[in-house]
Amino acid sequence: MMISSSPTTFFNSHNNTLSSTFTHHHHHHSISFSSNKNKVGPFCASASRSFDVVIVGAGVIGLTIAQQLLKDSDLSVALVDKDIPCSGATGAGQGYLWMSHKTPGSATWDLTWRSHRLWKMFAESLREQGLNPLVELGWKKTGSLLVGRSRAESDMLKGRVKQLNEAGLKAEYLSSSDLFKQEPDLLVDEDSTAAFLPDDCQLDAHLTVAHIEKANRNFASEGRYAEFYNEPVKCFIRSDSNGEVNAVQTFKNTLHSKKAIVVAAGCWTGCLIQDLFRNWGFELDVPVKPRKGHLLELQNLNFLQLNHGLMEAGYVDHAAMSGLESSDHGRDLSVSMTATIDAGGNLLIGSSREFVGFNTDLDESVVSHIWKRVGEFFPKLKTLSLSDLSASRKVRIGLRPYMPDGKPVIGPVPGLKNVYIAAGHEGGGLSMALGTAEMVVDMILGSPGKVDSAPYAVHRVIDQ
Repeated sequence: MMISSSPTTFFNSHNNTLSSTFTHHHHHHSISFSSNKNKVGPFCASASRSFDVVIVGAGVIGLTIAQQLLKDSDLSVALVDKDIPCSGATGAGQGYLWMSHKTPGSATWDLTWRSHRLWKMFAESLREQGLNPLVELGWKKTGSLLVGRSRAESDMLKGRVKQLNEAGLKAEYLSSSDLFKQEPDLLVDEDSTAAFLPDDCQLDAHLTVAHIEKANRNFASEGRYAEFYNEPVKCFIRSDSNGEVNAVQTFKNTLHSKKAIVVAAGCWTGCLIQDLFRNWGFELDVPVKPRKGHLLELQNLNFLQLNHGLMEAGYVDHAAMSGLESSDHGRDLSVSMTATIDAGGNLLIGSSREFVGFNTDLDESVVSHIWKRVGEFFPKLKTLSLSDLSASRKVRIGLRPYMPDGKPVIGPVPGLKNVYIAAGHEGGGLSMALGTAEMVVDMILGSPGKVDSAPYAVHRVIDQ
């Protein structure tokens, strides 16, 4: 499929299989202004609406920022997306809110932990309203196991359990006999051990998003909330007087913003920002890249007993691994075992990571890799072939918004104080969503932050 480099063609396309030219041309990290900043391309007649805040991107990050603004302020919010919620990385995820593979003191630790506590408070608030978090959010307190299978992994897990406990989390080290008692269907030998976090939880992204959308829509009758789905953004419109961005132009509407614009477009954030600013000779390179993942969903598979969420110890490196420096064009496929049962009783197993641009096509060879890897941990599954399961299987495919330094970009754009970015959470969008939403809303409202936002500042990717 050929796509020209014009922003109009790019954003009018609903096909996610985009030309790889958009993934490899970010080489410079500079902002510059030129005198033609107010030149905006012609656009068709459209309705004009005004809001305090316009959010571009209706994944879990955009939706939760909208939710937080509506709850914590009296501001009005517009949510814009070229598609619909759960059509991207949010809907393809496994839904786990696990801390077992997170490292205390790491770049994303404070934000992730804050988010997890906010998710638990959210689930508790539903209970207080007489609602069932399992029904509303697919919420389950499963506990998580990070499983090691060698002496080296066993030593790593002992150290991790100590670190997690010192950081204030409840974590236990399980010997092989303890592990076998917890998960009888798992292949356990004398070198098998695990880090066990009994308080870890999971949710269902589709149920959670539907719940948040419904809550947000309660503000529509007050004129405080509107959704603009299936509306690709065409350009930003800048004020002649102060140079600030004061409107988002879609193909159907002009959405004026009185206070802030937030770009939370996942792995499309980089090319979106470049195209929106190109009109004015204002360059901002956000090096977020799409990192494709396959996840296998097996419906009503009562064949395997799973008591917790499981992840192999190697997942810690798998999530952080990047071959981009060594091979820009390589796919760098890595597959690590993750397994959990969702609220509907379906077995979710994964997961893969690879760099193949914006391609979201099903790759059966990757599915086979995942199946083989999971079979090495669960011997029962080796008695089945994937072809036996064709009737009950689904494959979820998403593009994680990957940042080379492993940290999301959250904060105002230097030189454009009313434009904020919240993107680049890679596989941790659900995990970090509520903390990110709180951080962005505190910035917009000028409130003191609960988590230090400095590590996520936008200028760090410009000043490289």
